[in-house]
Amino acid sequence: MSYQYNFKDVLGRAERITWRVEDLIGGDKTLDFSKPFMPETLARVETLKFLSATEKRVLNQVRGHTYLTMFGIIEEMIVPFVLDHARPFINGEDYRARAFLEFISEEAKHIHLFRRFQEEFRKGFATECKVIGPAADIAKHILSHHPLSVALTILMIEWTTQRHFQESMHDDGTMDPQFKSLLKHHWMEEMQHAQLDTLMVEAIAANMKPNEIESAIDGVLAIGGFLDEGLRQQTGFDLEALELATGRKLSTVEREEFMAKQHQANRWTYIGSGLTHKNFLETLGQLSPAKRKAFEEVAPNFC
Repeated sequence: MSYQYNFKDVLGRAERITWRVEDLIGGDKTLDFSKPFMPETLARVETLKFLSATEKRVLNQVRGHTYLTMFGIIEEMIVPFVLDHARPFINGEDYRARAFLEFISEEAKHIHLFRRFQEEFRKGFATECKVIGPAADIAKHILSHHPLSVALTILMIEWTTQRHFQESMHDDGTMDPQFKSLLKHHWMEEMQHAQLDTLMVEAIAANMKPNEIESAIDGVLAIGGFLDEGLRQQTGFDLEALELATGRKLSTVEREEFMAKQHQANRWTYIGSGLTHKNFLETLGQLSPAKRKAFEEVAPNFC
């Protein structure tokens, strides 16, 4: 593989990152509801020509709330999975154990981060925004798959955060600075997590036969299908929140266009941006070149 990750180096980088949740939100650090929260490349609200500029901004903010919720759900699923993987090493190899324990600690911090941003959102956004769940049921379903399927799914999602941060950097200055800061600081730690998860994928696959690995990779597609159905439902919730917040009822034609375009936007945000990431595909290709090709063929559906 082109990357050269090791537990000592990853741990060292993680220990040099020292931001706190309180540095990003709370006190005088509040959300500015006069600005959009999400990069347009993720929100894709500008393509909805039937919405006014104000309605597009409101929808962008609703999508921001969805982002906080989705990653809160994901982080809560990651913590027990990584803890189970790390447990055998806690009294063994020092750098591996410490790196995974740091991973878990940072994911717990991220859960706190997303919850605090959700609290600030609710203070400034008068309309309730429904979300899919319960989170425990979503996590239970995903974690019921083979560990390699889960580890690869987590890896795919972790690489999405790099693209999310990069897209925010291309913003023209209109984004809320606190939300932009969230995307930046989240990626600062997820970069190490993606590297550790790559090592975890390798460790899990090392004791598996080729046919078992291919079956587990198919499990990633099954999880992706499950997540996609959740995203379709969430898109409907986002539509409902937009109508409540703006007091405008969309026509049947407008609703159909909204659902098609915003479902695709959600697909890209949470699945496609990781599924097409070169580092994820490289890891996949090392496990099974044939499966990498299959993933590349299905990827346009999520872009």
